[in-house]
Amino acid sequence: MAFIQENDIILFQGDSITDCSRNKLKRSDLGQGYVNLIYHYLQTHHQDLHITCINKGIYGNRTIDLKLRWRLDTLRIEKNILSLLAGINDTWRRYDFNLTTSPEKFEEHYRYLLDTSLDKNPDLRIILLSPFLLPHTESQLTWFEDLNPKIQIVEKLAKEYNTLYLPLQEIFTSSLTPEHDAYYFTVDGVHPTPEGHMLIAKEWLKRSLG
Repeated sequence: MAFIQENDIILFQGDSITDCSRNKLKRSDLGQGYVNLIYHYLQTHHQDLHITCINKGIYGNRTIDLKLRWRLDTLRIEKNILSLLAGINDTWRRYDFNLTTSPEKFEEHYRYLLDTSLDKNPDLRIILLSPFLLPHTESQLTWFEDLNPKIQIVEKLAKEYNTLYLPLQEIFTSSLTPEHDAYYFTVDGVHPTPEGHMLIAKEWLKRSLG
């Protein structure tokens, strides 16, 4: 059975990478990033599927923030597919505000997001996107000590919950070349450029459309 099916409603959740300056007062606004690119591809090339996309990403969210708003912004929304990209802020806040999210807490929060979503709809199809980092500075290199265990947790949970999985750290790292470096794909090591968003969208579509 295809991952994306006719009349599906796809809910995109996460932080600023998903949010990407969307107008939160307008339900139909999808922001200016990979969510919008995915939607327009589906509308252009798969009009017959009649897909609806909803973006509920919020700038700055950690997994605890997602957990706190999950009932309002996810569980009450009718959907067939949940796309989730979260985790980089759980790392980032350790280095700018000394707010540490341990691997154990990260997994606990992440399991809550998955368990409550599947309790609400056991037939929900899920795609998990790993957090990623393309360092621009020497100091950002140290972030991997915190980030790598979180990436491993997302991958582990994707296998355990039998979801689709998009290993964005691997995808971005393998896409780096002298011409297409970290500055080509991200503006600060975290937030994608238009080219970075295009790469996420292309890989998301590749896996979800088979």
